[in-house]
Amino acid sequence: MSTPATINGKEVFELLRDDLAAIEREFGRDTVAGVEAITEIGEYLRGGGGKRIRPALLLLSAKLFNYQGRGAIRLGAVVEIIHTATLVHDDIIDEAQTRRGRPAANTQWGNSKCVLAGDWLYMQAFKIAVQERNFRILDSLIDLTQQMVEGELLQMEKLGKLISLDEHFDLIYRKTACLFSVCMRVGGILGGATREQEDSLAQYGHDLGMAFQITDDVLDLTASENVLGKPVASDLREGKVTMAVIHALERCAPIERKQIETVLRERTFDGVTHAEVLEILEKYGSLEAANVRALRFAEMARNAICSFPNSEIKRALLWAPEFVVAREK
Repeated sequence: MSTPATINGKEVFELLRDDLAAIEREFGRDTVAGVEAITEIGEYLRGGGGKRIRPALLLLSAKLFNYQGRGAIRLGAVVEIIHTATLVHDDIIDEAQTRRGRPAANTQWGNSKCVLAGDWLYMQAFKIAVQERNFRILDSLIDLTQQMVEGELLQMEKLGKLISLDEHFDLIYRKTACLFSVCMRVGGILGGATREQEDSLAQYGHDLGMAFQITDDVLDLTASENVLGKPVASDLREGKVTMAVIHALERCAPIERKQIETVLRERTFDGVTHAEVLEILEKYGSLEAANVRALRFAEMARNAICSFPNSEIKRALLWAPEFVVAREK
């Protein structure tokens, strides 16, 4: 009897429950510092929750090869700490007021302390990763952090500017998909995957990350503030151009283009409302086009791991792209 193609979310949680709980405990221990402010900020950020999809991917990737060691717990905490550090710095750069329905850390402790706390979290992540004594894992994590920092700088340079779809995809690779890809590769390295298998896992992570971020960008435009846990249309308000906007700008009338450009330039909805921008995006099928591209990346992710033997873990990995594109926040 063949293994069913997918698995539901509840089953995935049960599959990873103990390991994710162990990662959560590890995260708590690893973010305790000799300086009280760092410990407080670390605990506040951990308490904000999150999907923990990145450590879950690392766990699934390692389990695909029946890995049993403690390294997956340790490195699962590492990738979540790196992700958390990026969020701290992002909120400072974006001057964010909220994160996951709570005040952003920088509004509580100020930018200076949060910048340093973010730096400390990065260094702590590498201090833990060194314990694996695996240069290939360290190389992957170093390349990851360089890509993410470069991506943030590139995004800052492009704020308020009209960019191409290729430029946008490069940004979201650096912003999101690179971390998904590295989580999958690191899990494969732990599990003893061949280089070819590693590349397939990394490609899965890349495509899943692209689908995740495109969906995230659409939700930023269409979901409610209560669901998102932050103000709607934050990207436009910050001068960031996302796929649906690029799609519309390539098709809309000059007067409509001017409306969108006004929001990007002024970084406010004072002259042009959010509803007016949404109307333009819907008129040209731009939100649907972005959703279709996210679905395409999700399908590519599933295809990237089709050669692996059927198993409960593979079923969970086949489910993840469906979860990513169907979520509401």
